[in-house]
Amino acid sequence: MYSIIPTPNYSPVEEQVSQQLFTRREVIPLRNDVLWRIEHGAVRTLTWGEDGTFITLGYWGVGDLIGYPLSRIRPYQIECLTAVEVSIVPAHLWHQYVDALLSHIQQTEDLLSIVHRKPISLRLWQFLLWLSEKFGRDIDKGKLIDLNITHQDIAEVLNTTRVTVTRLLQQFEEEKAILRHKRRIILRLPK
Repeated sequence: MYSIIPTPNYSPVEEQVSQQLFTRREVIPLRNDVLWRIEHGAVRTLTWGEDGTFITLGYWGVGDLIGYPLSRIRPYQIECLTAVEVSIVPAHLWHQYVDALLSHIQQTEDLLSIVHRKPISLRLWQFLLWLSEKFGRDIDKGKLIDLNITHQDIAEVLNTTRVTVTRLLQQFEEEKAILRHKRRIILRLPK
């Protein structure tokens, strides 16, 4: 399932970058010599503690760079949240992706800031806003977070329990701050 496409600012001297497809919940292989550029879909990077508890390191979408060389965390895993298409970016071409690398750092800091907010209701609301900016699309009723994310996934990011996330989402729904559409969340943001 490989195809060849040119890299940004392609010149005949530069080699071409191949693409690869992965299915939902598939793990993208780790390599020391490449970064992956997401062309379509969404992934999360994660690790786990000694007790086996997952620790989400980030959520990444179209245009983002991901890969083993961007982290010192071990163990490290890249899990597809949707069907994903990625381009392989070899080490000798990384200098062409400075903007994407800076974006990676900024998004990591944004998420780190959110995880330390108190109380937990503010932490959850800020995380939903962050997801809506990254994966959201405007619809008539608000901003749809176009990502299938479970209450357990959210709890893992925010270092809380699934029960707490469920209770707070119900509270947000009662306050009409969010709507539910199937397994998706719609934020009711002021226009």
